[in-house]
Amino acid sequence: MKTQTKSKKVNKAWLNDHVNDPYVKQAQKDGYRARAAYKLKEIDEELRLIKPGQVVVDLGAAPGAWSQYLRRRFAPKEAGQGGAAVGQLNGTIIALDLLDFEPIEGVQFIQGDFQEEAVLAQLEEALAGRPIDVVVSDMAPNLSGIASTDAARISGLVELAVDFSQQHLKPEGALVAKVFHGSGYSQLVDLFKTHFKTVKPIKPKASRDRSSETFLVGVGLKNR
Repeated sequence: MKTQTKSKKVNKAWLNDHVNDPYVKQAQKDGYRARAAYKLKEIDEELRLIKPGQVVVDLGAAPGAWSQYLRRRFAPKEAGQGGAAVGQLNGTIIALDLLDFEPIEGVQFIQGDFQEEAVLAQLEEALAGRPIDVVVSDMAPNLSGIASTDAARISGLVELAVDFSQQHLKPEGALVAKVFHGSGYSQLVDLFKTHFKTVKPIKPKASRDRSSETFLVGVGLKNR
């Protein structure tokens, strides 16, 4: 009974925080599907990674907020500034996730597991030999609650994103990947430093303070 009561209190506290979250309210106002859009927005505004005309791959894309932000960045100014920009699209966005999501005009979506060869082949087919300007990854595994297991799963996804970027990014391209502070974090930073000329960890204001998530940004491939 005590566990159930505690769980109810936690859920109620989370719901209260969520409802009163300024980024949740702003997302509703701007037409974004999730507050996560503002994490990518902050990273982009700091580093100026996203530019019209680029080829961008969005890994772990559902429910689509990051793809919406990219879509808006690729839309002409007169198309409006809302999350659901429509019309002309100057650039290519390919989104991938295990979960399906509501289509976004101009965004090519592939449903599947990034860890499977067949899904990766679909992504490469969609690229049709074009090099990528930016890879953004909000991928996160289903957590088991066992720290060592979860750290390994998180690291595995980030390593896959780095490997994919090594094979498909332009020499001056960039990777933005979600990571978590804790076991394995320093090794992931080292992995980025091994493969990218510039590495910057960023904790966006839109990322909740109590969350251990942060984002590693690697720019410019080494050994190219």
